[in-house]
Amino acid sequence: MELKIRVLILSFFLLCVCSNAQNKAVQLDTLSYLKTFEVNKKEYIGKKFSYLLCKMNKIQPQTVWIIPNSKDSAVVEKSLFRFYDMNYPIMNEVKMMITWDMGLPYKTLNFNNRRNKFYFSESEKRFYGNRIVKNILVYR
Repeated sequence: MELKIRVLILSFFLLCVCSNAQNKAVQLDTLSYLKTFEVNKKEYIGKKFSYLLCKMNKIQPQTVWIIPNSKDSAVVEKSLFRFYDMNYPIMNEVKMMITWDMGLPYKTLNFNNRRNKFYFSESEKRFYGNRIVKNILVYR
């Protein structure tokens, strides 16, 4: 009986280790995939965000977070896009920060964030889709 318990514990341990290794591989794939957009940002700068979203055919943002301007809190200059469900945070997750060509109204974005619980909804895709990209930064 004791041997069966040891085998079960060992099997569970190996399953956890393998699962963790697969998650790390997915993170690395996500990082390298999204880094291609940063490396090729000249293709996206000056164009609508919808163009960038259209090119992201392997993964789409799941949540969006606003970064108010340090000089004027009524304006949002940057938005942070996360690619994982916020209910399942991943350590060292990959993020994409978009700097906008023109500041966006904080009140509107804050309302949308609260209404959609930070998830990147269809209405937000339409709202952000018409905004012009000034810069792209991908980081972990």
